[in-house]
Formats: sequence, C-alpha cells, structure tokens
Amino acid sequence: MTIVQQVITIAIAAVTNFITRCLPFKLFTSGKDDRDEPSPFIKGLGAFLPPAIMGMLVVYCYRNINLLSGDHGLPDLIAGLITVVIQLWRRSMFLSLIVGTVSYIVLVNFIF
Repeated sequence: MTIVQQVITIAIAAVTNFITRCLPFKLFTSGKDDRDEPSPFIKGLGAFLPPAIMGMLVVYCYRNINLLSGDHGLPDLIAGLITVVIQLWRRSMFLSLIVGTVSYIVLVNFIF
C-alpha cells in the first residue's frame, strides 16, 4: 500500500467508527436536546438484554459438557458455581469473571 492508500484507509476507518458511535444517539433520542432521555422502548431493551445475553452465554458455555465421559463436566460446573458465588457476594462482574476464568484454568490444568 502506498502512503496515500494508507491515509485513505485510516480515514475511512475513523469516519466509520465515529458514525457508529454517534448514530445511535441521533436515532434514539427525540432530537429536541442532545441530553434527551431515550425512548421507553430503548430503556426496556436496556433492562431486558443484559440478563438475556448472560443467559445465552451460560447456555453457550455449557453446551458441550458430556456427563457420561471423563470428568463429567466437573471443572465447568465448579468454575460456574464459583463465578455465581463471587457475583452474589461482591456484585462485581469484572471480579466474578476473572475469578471464574482463573478457577476454571486451575481446575482443568492442575486438578482434573
């Protein structure tokens, strides 16, 4: 790529990124003021989607567990239980994800 092509590519990526960041705010507010509240539909999605996405991730994580072979999915289930306990105890998604991931890695590599 020449320098001109590189600059054009970077400019297109920057403009596209900017548009995707700003467009939702323009589409989902009433337009009277930039600090308007989003519509009730968008607020409803904001309340509904996070738990739905977490449920989908749980199903995705446990979809390949075979209870009839090997360790019967014990590392997965133990790490999931640890993640839930940490989340209920500390109410920190970052901490629960990190502790759950590290516990799964330790269980798979050193215990099972």
